[in-house]
Amino acid sequence: MHHFDVILVMSKGTVVLAYSGGLDTSCILVWLKEEGYDVITYLANIGQEEDFDAAKKKAESLGAKKVFIEDLRAEFVEEFIWPSVQANAIYEDRYLLGTSVARPCIARRQVQIARQQGAQFVSHGATGKGNDQVRFELTCYAMYPEVKIIAPWRIPEFYNRFRGRKDLMEYAEKHGIPVPVTPKAPWSMDCCEVAMRLDGWPRLTGSICIHTGVPVKVINVKDGQSKDTPLGIFSYLNEIGGRHGVGRIDIVENRFIGMKSRGIYETPGGTILYHAHLDIETFTMDREVRRIKQGLGIKFSEMVYNGFWYSPECDFVRHCIDKSQENVEGKVQLSVFKGQVYILGRESPRSLYNEELVSMDVQGDYDPCDASGFIKINAVRLREHHRLQGEASSNR
Repeated sequence: MHHFDVILVMSKGTVVLAYSGGLDTSCILVWLKEEGYDVITYLANIGQEEDFDAAKKKAESLGAKKVFIEDLRAEFVEEFIWPSVQANAIYEDRYLLGTSVARPCIARRQVQIARQQGAQFVSHGATGKGNDQVRFELTCYAMYPEVKIIAPWRIPEFYNRFRGRKDLMEYAEKHGIPVPVTPKAPWSMDCCEVAMRLDGWPRLTGSICIHTGVPVKVINVKDGQSKDTPLGIFSYLNEIGGRHGVGRIDIVENRFIGMKSRGIYETPGGTILYHAHLDIETFTMDREVRRIKQGLGIKFSEMVYNGFWYSPECDFVRHCIDKSQENVEGKVQLSVFKGQVYILGRESPRSLYNEELVSMDVQGDYDPCDASGFIKINAVRLREHHRLQGEASSNR
């Protein structure tokens, strides 16, 4: 008769891990179990190309207590991308914030699952050097103030043990974690062919209908195809723009934590909408409102980039931007060709463009003589400035 001692190990608690199915988060899943946590994995579908079934099976085989795969695509477009389109959100004049806008959407659902499952911990695989850790965690703290966050890439026992991809690969091999990548190229990368022949695609012409600053319909002029749901519109523009290489940038940007980093991004749908929205907005919005709104758009972009989507200031700015969009309505004709978006024309029932007023041939309700006084009043300051400058220099 053999005698076995049964040792009951108390769990440290339940943690909801934001899981991608890749090397880092698979190792983190196993490491969290080793540390004594019950792990629930959560994988968000925001439109990335991913074998979700395979990821689910992998997480289960690695010992996840539960696996949540959440389709967030529709809410991501409507509640996060559309406000960014209304804002013309662009960080440091070039970056359309694709990744930045996705994080609060992903983290919001992670927190909902944690609350619903009674988990007091959440975890993620974001690096200790980047912006994503800030975006994830500020959202978590804002929506679940008592939550405890486990960020392995900031825990010395973890990052000293896993100094590079090679250590992760060895750990994966030792713990039976299937690794879909070779040691040569194990980093994460969004699906995107780096070099693509763009000359094979014909010029694509279409129109986008906008109402209160958001697209409500897209029509392909050539085949008459149209989309009229937020997700349908955005997916279609991504596909069309992607085919033509629209919205690809290679930039150096300033991270929130103070270092510069290189980013290669592809935002095809977002780029097309940026141009279309900008066009209708200028066509329908008062000049001074637009000037203030433009400043708010820059503020909004910085807040989102830095992780403050769920903050009182961002909430306030979003409301202001939303208010500015009441009359932003119309239809833009555009074409997409070889990486470029060309605006061909626009129409709107709320247009502020008065052809008669600006025409050289028609006087309209405007007296050109008034411009003389307008110019002289604006010249008062300039004449004074230069008179005083002249006096000062002659006295030297």
